[in-house]
This record gives sequence, structure tokens and C-alpha cells, in this order.
Amino acid sequence: MSTRVKICGIGTAEAMAAALDAGADDVGLVLFPPSPRNVSLDQARTLADQARGRARIVVLTVDADDALLTRIVDLVKPDLLQLHGNETPERVAEIRQRYALPVMKAVKVATSDDAAEALAFSAADLVLFDARPPKGADRPGGHGAVFDWHALDDVKGRLDYMLSGGLTPENVGEAIRATGADAVDVSSGVEHGPGAKDPARIRAFIAAARAAWAA
Repeated sequence: MSTRVKICGIGTAEAMAAALDAGADDVGLVLFPPSPRNVSLDQARTLADQARGRARIVVLTVDADDALLTRIVDLVKPDLLQLHGNETPERVAEIRQRYALPVMKAVKVATSDDAAEALAFSAADLVLFDARPPKGADRPGGHGAVFDWHALDDVKGRLDYMLSGGLTPENVGEAIRATGADAVDVSSGVEHGPGAKDPARIRAFIAAARAAWAA
């Protein structure tokens, strides 16, 4: 069994090259100004062009309106839209229908009740389970926080999902074996500073994720 790997929050051509050369399946571009990983639309378009044909291009937004989403779809041409805010199930369905693109909805998890909320997002092609952000945080993800993986026990197998939240080269194998996840997402866990991707950690993360089941 092979694990799909997404490297998120890519902001430079060098980081994109490192992710692609290491064999990332998905590459994530963040369009949310409070994030240290935020890129402009022009930067996102350039990075997407660099990755096109080599990895699935994912654009992360937070409660984006139709005007922004339309510009993203027209200029960046992503393969998948990642909705990382407080989008409702109805909003997810609306976005998927309007843009005719696959959609991944992030669900913030601290408890099993949080994880169960993912079942309402039947319109999403994929759910991303991420850790609930710390109190007072100015952004919904990218904090390097880990949640209790057993919170997913009652929902795994009932929907397609990707695991996120504080994953690193050191713990991703354990996370995969604990949850059965066949797709994982990392951002801060492969950085040497906020938004600064570390090529060596990218390679180590992908290798550890791919080796998890063999171990």
C-alpha cells in the first residue's frame, strides 16, 4: 500500500522543485494573507505552471468569496480547491458545482465529536483532518499542532480523507499506522522557519510516509 503525500504552503520555485523532485503527489499553494505561507495570485500561477503535469495542484483558501475563487480558477487553474475556513456543507456543494472542480474540506479536530462533523460534508471529494488551532490563533491551520489520532476511530472507513496536523518526518509513519490514512499533508513539519521549506525534510517526510506500511 502506498501513501499519497501533499506538501503544502510552497512559496518559492526552489521549494516547489524540492517537492516535485522528491516525488510529492500533491503540492499546496496558500492564498490567505495572515499565513506566513501566503502567495499572491501571480506567484501561485507561476508555481502552478512549474508543477503542472508532475503533481496535483491544490489551492488553499479560507472562506473565500466567489470573486476570489473565480480569479484563482481562471489564473492558477488548480486541480483541487482546499477550503480551510468555516465553509458550511451547503457552501462546499455550491463551490464544487460552480467551478466543476474537486473540493477538499478541512475539518478541525480535537475530539471524536469534531471528527464526526466531517460526515456532513458529503459534497466534498475529500476531507482534510487537521488539528484545531490554538485559542486566539489568527489562522486555521499551519500551527504544527497534533491531535489525538484516535479521534478518527469512528469515522475512518466512512469517507475519503487526508491526515494533517503536526506531521513531521519523525512521526508520520506512526500517524499512518495509527489511523490507516492513505494520504497525508504537511506544511510546517518540513520547514526550518515559518514558510521556509527545507528540502532535506521534504525528502525525509516523503520517504517516511512511503515506508510506513512496509515497516
